[in-house]
Amino acid sequence: MINTPSEAATLRSEIAMLAARMIAEDGADYASAKRKAVKQLLGNHKVRGDVLPDNQQIEQEVREYNALFFGDTQPQRLLQLRLLALDLMQELERFNPYLVGAVLNGTAGQHSDIYLHLFTDNSKDVAIFLLNKDVDFEVSETFNNRNESIETLSFLRGQDGVHLVLHDQDALRSGSRHERANLAALRALLTAEQGAD
Repeated sequence: MINTPSEAATLRSEIAMLAARMIAEDGADYASAKRKAVKQLLGNHKVRGDVLPDNQQIEQEVREYNALFFGDTQPQRLLQLRLLALDLMQELERFNPYLVGAVLNGTAGQHSDIYLHLFTDNSKDVAIFLLNKDVDFEVSETFNNRNESIETLSFLRGQDGVHLVLHDQDALRSGSRHERANLAALRALLTAEQGAD
C-alpha cells in the first residue's frame, strides 16, 4: 500500500513514464495508456485517484521520451503532420477548422493521427463535402461531459489518420478546455519554427 506522499509521487511518476512510452511507441491514447500502465505496475489492485498522473504530466513525459529515443526522427514527423494538417484546414476552411492534440502540442510521433475540430451549423455539410471529394470516411459518435452527442468523421489521407470532430457554431463561441489553433495560428506556428531552424 501507498503510505506516504513521496511513495504516491514516485508511483505517479512511474505510471506517467510507462504511459508515455506506450503513447510514443504504440500510439496509445492517454486514457488507455494510463489504465494499461496502472495494470502493468499494480496488477488488479485499485488505485486512488490522487496517485494517477494528469495528462500534463504524461504529456511532459512523452516530450522527454521523444527527445531521448526519437530525437532524430520525431521533429521531421511532426513537421510532416503539421503541414498535412495545414493542407486539410485550408480545404476545410469554410467549416472553421481548429487543430488539437499531439500534432498541435508537439508530441506527435510515428503513430499519431491528426485531430481537427470543425464548427458548423449543419454537420451533414461536412459529410457532403467529403463525399464530393471522393473521401471514404467512417462515422463514429462519442458523448461529451454534458452527455451531448459529438460526431466524428475519420479517414486516411495517404497513410495518416484524420479525425474531424464536428461541433456546432455555439461551441466555438463558448470556448474550449482543449488547446486549439485555427488556420492563422498554425501558419504562425510553422513560420516561427522555420525561423528557429
